[in-house]
Amino acid sequence: MDALRNLPKVDVLAASPELAAFPFQVRVLSARQAIAETRDALQRGSQPDDLMDRAVALALRNAVPGLPTLINMSGVVLHTGAGRARLAPYAGSAIEAAAVSHSAVEMDLESGARGNRQSHVKDLLCRLTGANDALVVNNCAAAVHLVLSALCAGRDVILSRGEMVEIGGAFRMPDIVQATGCRLVEVGCTNKTHLSDYFNAISSETSAILRCHRSNFKIIGFTDSPSGSELAQLSKEKSVQFIEDLGSGCLVDTSPFGLPKQRTVQDAVSDGADLVLFSGDKLLGGPQCGIIVGRDLGEIAAHPLARAFRVDKLTLAGLRATLQLYDWGQHDDIPTIRYLARSLEDVRALAEHVATGVRGANIELGETEIGGGSAPGDTLPTWRVGFDDERGLLAQRLRVASPHILGRVENGRFWLDPRTIEPTEAAVVNERLQWMITNVSSE
Repeated sequence: MDALRNLPKVDVLAASPELAAFPFQVRVLSARQAIAETRDALQRGSQPDDLMDRAVALALRNAVPGLPTLINMSGVVLHTGAGRARLAPYAGSAIEAAAVSHSAVEMDLESGARGNRQSHVKDLLCRLTGANDALVVNNCAAAVHLVLSALCAGRDVILSRGEMVEIGGAFRMPDIVQATGCRLVEVGCTNKTHLSDYFNAISSETSAILRCHRSNFKIIGFTDSPSGSELAQLSKEKSVQFIEDLGSGCLVDTSPFGLPKQRTVQDAVSDGADLVLFSGDKLLGGPQCGIIVGRDLGEIAAHPLARAFRVDKLTLAGLRATLQLYDWGQHDDIPTIRYLARSLEDVRALAEHVATGVRGANIELGETEIGGGSAPGDTLPTWRVGFDDERGLLAQRLRVASPHILGRVENGRFWLDPRTIEPTEAAVVNERLQWMITNVSSE
């Protein structure tokens, strides 16, 4: 109990020279948090971190502008918890320029009249996908909600039972459909839905066939489903709309990377879908947004929810810059694409850089997941750096300390996958590991 009684007061710790460089509010908050954590550890009978070291670490975190940045070595390219797609430096610069200055986001500079914010990305999206029209909202779920609300409210929407997706946070596609005022009509079975199932379900009350990407699961074995072109043809014959929620937003052929070929937005458009919906922060490699492309989106753009779901100037700046890289044939400058295309030899070189001189490190083959609801079950071979870490101390310390390094714990082993880092980050991780291994192992 002496240790508890000897804990300093908040104002005393906050006045320490080690915290002098931080703003007053940061010093007080960090001191209070450090003392509370130490008190809690002592009461549980655990060995607390050094109080001053913890106060300084908390001050560094509390003083960080914006969001804490991570070095992602989790073995997941599009890690939702880590913000999914890492933007290209060109896109980051575009966002910074838009953020620190006023921008002509809704202004026609030639006439001086009010413009349309969608004009910054519409032509690029149409050129890249082959669609006639395009609209961007704040995420893909919003895109689904807006499209169904604008075009299908009060009528039937057909969805296969094999596509009843539940995404993160327990949001379910059937619930989203029903929230728009549409009547959901389920067809087929979990593993098989035939074209005839759709044909038999279409009635005078049918507004659309909705096809939903299985973003986070895969059905294998005794399976079957109609192609996009078959559903588009049936929809045309029956005078209903075919809406494809493609999800991943892939614009390039992924088969050269060693992945199964993903259905691209261009594929869906050329197959005849009336509307194609996809995310900006998945395989597209841009900022979070939902993108709608199709033949004529005037009615959708005029719906009141289009205003509620609209994107800001920062998203538009980042998306435009990302699309420009595709348009210029420079998609290798987009980190997501570059990480997927990175050779196994290059990954091994990064792993060796990370492990050099680090006691207890070993390099083994592993698998990198794509993640982000893009290509469930698909992986790429990788080389990763492993450590014995039964108590999880190394994983936690690297995650909490600055720079924050995110790895993966499997069966008492801690793994760092370098497929998703830059060469400059490998040196940072190596330096941090050499310091951290000594401190963790000494406890």
